Amino acid sequence: MAGLGFSDVAQCEGRWAIVDLVGKHGRVRTVPMPSWAKDALDRWAAAAGISTGAVLRRVDKAGRVGDGPITAQAVFEAVAGYARQAGLGKITPHDLRRTFAKLAHLGRAPLEQIQISLGLASIQTTESCLGLRQNLHDAPCDRLGLVGWER
Repeated sequence: MAGLGFSDVAQCEGRWAIVDLVGKHGRVRTVPMPSWAKDALDRWAAAAGISTGAVLRRVDKAGRVGDGPITAQAVFEAVAGYARQAGLGKITPHDLRRTFAKLAHLGRAPLEQIQISLGLASIQTTESCLGLRQNLHDAPCDRLGLVGWER
């Protein structure tokens, strides 16, 4: 994400998305972007006076904005710093990723779609990320709507 450029945000199947995002192990995926996030990005870019190149850019110690993208370490430090300021303790970018997955799951997004959005290799990794465990009190078989089939 640190190297995200304006050219990576495009219309895809009728909605805004970050297209051809390359993640771990070279996995390429397209990540849908909610319209409110695209609107916020457009407003920020207009205020910053930029429309090409890296979205998030390096800033030197003198406060001069460069053309190159920020580093992964800079993202880590920004997340940790804002979390501290908000009184949230130690939070990392990976915590935000896990929170996205859990909120999507609570919102009933299909596991396969969460897996694709995160660029995970397997559904088992997605389940592990979500901390899913079998629920014997609310089992899937209870939701089939098959009443009266007991013999």
